[in-house]
Amino acid sequence: MRTIYLLCIIATLLAAGSCEDKNSSTKKTSEKEKTEQKIDSTPQEKAKAQNEQLKKKVGSIIESQEVLKPFLMEYGKNNPETRVRLKTRFGDIELELYKDTPLHRANFILLIKQDYFNGTMMHRVSPGFVIQGGNSDGYETPKKRQRIGNYLIPNEATPKHPHVRGALSAAKYTDQNVSQASSPFEFFIVQAAKGAHHLDGKHTVFGRVTKGMDVVDAINKVEVDDNEWPIKNIFIDMELMK
Repeated sequence: MRTIYLLCIIATLLAAGSCEDKNSSTKKTSEKEKTEQKIDSTPQEKAKAQNEQLKKKVGSIIESQEVLKPFLMEYGKNNPETRVRLKTRFGDIELELYKDTPLHRANFILLIKQDYFNGTMMHRVSPGFVIQGGNSDGYETPKKRQRIGNYLIPNEATPKHPHVRGALSAAKYTDQNVSQASSPFEFFIVQAAKGAHHLDGKHTVFGRVTKGMDVVDAINKVEVDDNEWPIKNIFIDMELMK
């Protein structure tokens, strides 16, 4: 009897312990669910989470030309920023991106948030004409491009945004490019006092300099080689502004 009594007590204790573990587990699960519900509760948090996921994505972020437009349109909705700071050793250049060139704006924001531009250069300086950036002579840049994807951005040129002084425009590949599509990685800023209107319609202007044209002018005066590559590299960084 005593043995049976002891066994009953042990069984009761075990049952109680089991209930406590279950309650604790339920409580932890409930707290976890609440935490997960809090995460990404704002558009800014959702966008941040999306960009972090894209950094960890296996393969290219934009996998083909076919998925380009829907991807960028959706990405643009989640990442609506329009103000950018371009940092150089000559000083900062502040840029405004146009909302009515949505594919180019979204692509530019994507590259900034994926840290593509950091460590690239103002790799072309054409005196009295433009300064061009987004490339480098380092081995990391081709790797970054492969991670982002191999694609072209459809031309979004509009008469509303001509190539005036200070225009931010997309570079392009000239070979067999009858659609005037843009390179996703390289851009240029018009430095010429009278603009570069012969480029209107052929390149997409998707933004403008709002501050720092003195920096653009300073960069435009540097010494370059026969390919218009600055003798002394001009590295750049990009960041978003509030």
